[in-house]
Amino acid sequence: MCGIAGVFDLKSMRPVAPERLHRMCAAMVHRGPDGQGFYTAPGIGLGHRRLSVVDLAGGEQPMADVEHRAVTVFNGEIYNHHFLRQHLRARGHAFATRSDTEAILQAWHAWGPDAVRRMTGMFAFALWDMGRHVLHLARDPLGEKPLYYSQTADGWLVFASELPALLAGLAEEPPMRPDAVADYFAYGYVPDPKTIYAGVSKLPPGHQMTIHRGAGGEVRPECYWRLSAAGGPSITPADAQEELDQRLRQSVQARMQADVPLGAFLSGGVDSSGVVAIMAGFSAGPVRTCAMGFQDPAFDETRFAAAVAQQYATDHVREEVAADAIGLADRLAAAYGEPFADASAVPTYLVSRMARRRVTVALTGDGGDEAFAGYRRYPFHLREEAVKRRLPAWLRRVAFGALARAYPKADWAPRPLRAKATFEALAADQASGYFRAVTVLPEKLRSSLMSPDLRAALNGYDPASVIRDHMAAADSDDPLRIAQYVDMQTWLAGRMLVKVDRASMANSLEVRAPLLDPDLVQWAVGLPQRLKLQGFDGKWLLKRTLEPLLPRELLYRKKQGFSMPLSAWLKNGLEERLAPLADRGGRLAQSGFIDRDFAAKLIAEHRAGRADHGQAIWALIMFDAFLARPWQQTQADRHQSGGCPLSVSGVAA
Repeated sequence: MCGIAGVFDLKSMRPVAPERLHRMCAAMVHRGPDGQGFYTAPGIGLGHRRLSVVDLAGGEQPMADVEHRAVTVFNGEIYNHHFLRQHLRARGHAFATRSDTEAILQAWHAWGPDAVRRMTGMFAFALWDMGRHVLHLARDPLGEKPLYYSQTADGWLVFASELPALLAGLAEEPPMRPDAVADYFAYGYVPDPKTIYAGVSKLPPGHQMTIHRGAGGEVRPECYWRLSAAGGPSITPADAQEELDQRLRQSVQARMQADVPLGAFLSGGVDSSGVVAIMAGFSAGPVRTCAMGFQDPAFDETRFAAAVAQQYATDHVREEVAADAIGLADRLAAAYGEPFADASAVPTYLVSRMARRRVTVALTGDGGDEAFAGYRRYPFHLREEAVKRRLPAWLRRVAFGALARAYPKADWAPRPLRAKATFEALAADQASGYFRAVTVLPEKLRSSLMSPDLRAALNGYDPASVIRDHMAAADSDDPLRIAQYVDMQTWLAGRMLVKVDRASMANSLEVRAPLLDPDLVQWAVGLPQRLKLQGFDGKWLLKRTLEPLLPRELLYRKKQGFSMPLSAWLKNGLEERLAPLADRGGRLAQSGFIDRDFAAKLIAEHRAGRADHGQAIWALIMFDAFLARPWQQTQADRHQSGGCPLSVSGVAA
């Protein structure tokens, strides 16, 4: 796992200032504390920070092929590089190292842009073909590894693994996008391909760019892999269970390749427990596992993690998150580089820090809920869509709209009828209804929180259009597969994987997700609904497949999720964090985006116990922390100290 950076002259062959690349790489030393390297030639510059995982002696980057026809910088792992290497050798390609990076170079020479279709892994890389004067950028199919880019007014393409690193390569910080601010308060993150900054984009998952100098320097991403929401071939439950067992074992084993200590996150949920159980079967010694718990039993799953650890005799450690962990907001803002309001980033950061003391690579259960339909919103969505299809749209809008307006919000309402929220969803079209299920702040609250200037700048922009556009692109009319497709494009890529990548890499830890093998994901999404959902219970096939490996009590208990008692913590203490949010001279008020009076009202109501505004307040805390630009101070500290504030082992101080 590493960090990459680069600049490319789209106009001519102007020299690249080495200081520019050094600034960019200095902003992400945490992604690669084991070394750095640079390559410059007329009109091109590449930088790399290395976290050594495979071929510790021979994997330095930037790496050129043996013929010195191309050079690349690469972040991630290619799990099938041994197979690619054998195939390429048979075609006459020569190799000088054991590194998967070299397989990328030779695959490019053999297949050009089609090479990414043959790679199995998580990756973001830049490759400079010297002979063809072509720069190639690519990102893995599901977006496990990030890649940001910006085309500047003076004709440079600047790219990097993280936003602070990219900003270090620009002459000045770009202005913020009003629509991205609206997206943030709707989703808790900024969905791909936007970023919070105008003129800065994320290369979407499953996309690549081939940029030819001399052909106008056009910068246009092209899709090479897209999840299909169409159904797969018919399969019996028994055959599906057997096939899933094989696929899981192959995927876990492939992700256990490493020349450094390896372990796993073990939350106590179905997905991470299944990964650990399978790992144990391939491990010569005890699997090193880590769990992060809470004092509040309503949020603590670690007793289930302990049971799995005992069953498989893992080398297990547990730590506990305390209320003062909210103080990590500034550190998290520096790691994410743009506003990010998923509060589970706090325990994810802490479990990554804990794991890094013991291992360099950790496997995780990420992706199971999206691939196998584990979220509780899926069965509700199906039932709402079933009702909608029986009634004309005009009748739904009139009847259910009136009921929604008349019905008070009732969190106590029995399922599957969630009262007001259900009526609102039934009155809406499919995209708007699903948007209500995934938004972190309801529309009325969001609108009140925005300043009049921001609402005017939005000019009618609706964050639900993100969902609507992805639904329109889904090649299916099945509401479950459509919802899974949308989540893969938005929730997974923009929230879940961003959360894990930045939190883990801030601690110089590589995280791998066996359940996110693209072939496995495509197969799982294409399964019949009955193999994923049984009533309100999700992940049916995955649980049945894991029955021989895990206790039924763990597999079939109520879904808990990896979250923290945020609302309770925000009610008591923390004045030094909350007071600036309502300050007329504070960053939020000065930004021009937030209605300070309404923010103060939310905080007062929450503190008095009159309402639960925990999620909204956390979103404000993280937006305020972002506005402080904490990465700028981090870079200054590194410059003064001559490097990243890391210990010898690479664990964040």
